[in-house]
Amino acid sequence: MTFAEASGLFRPGFRSGDGGRDCGRSQRRADAQAAKEIKGLIGTSVDKVEADSRLVGDAGSTMSDIVASVRRVSDVSDVIAEISRAASEQTEGLGQINTAIGQLDTMTQQNASLVEQSAAAAESMREQLVRLAEAVSAFRLHAA
Repeated sequence: MTFAEASGLFRPGFRSGDGGRDCGRSQRRADAQAAKEIKGLIGTSVDKVEADSRLVGDAGSTMSDIVASVRRVSDVSDVIAEISRAASEQTEGLGQINTAIGQLDTMTQQNASLVEQSAAAAESMREQLVRLAEAVSAFRLHAA
């Protein structure tokens, strides 16, 4: 019902110009009924506004929860990025260790080669010493 209908502006008795008490009494009843209906409509509107206000509050709370979740995801993303950086540093460190091990292997092989050469030289010197000892044994010194 619209406000104009509720106020009785379109009532047949009012429009036709009928006067008197019956018209006044029925007009007052109609006005009272219209006032009750308006009061009910206002009450319903207030209830709807309150319900909508609660929904808006709930939506705000939900949005706050979503923002907090996004922040937590961002924090997790930062941690993952830090782990990735640390893994890259470890990979670089392992590469350096691998290079050092390769250099140590090369030096060990060079040392082994030098040891073989030294052993061959020592064997050669031993053989020369044996021949020298045989050659010197031909000479005899007399004691004076």
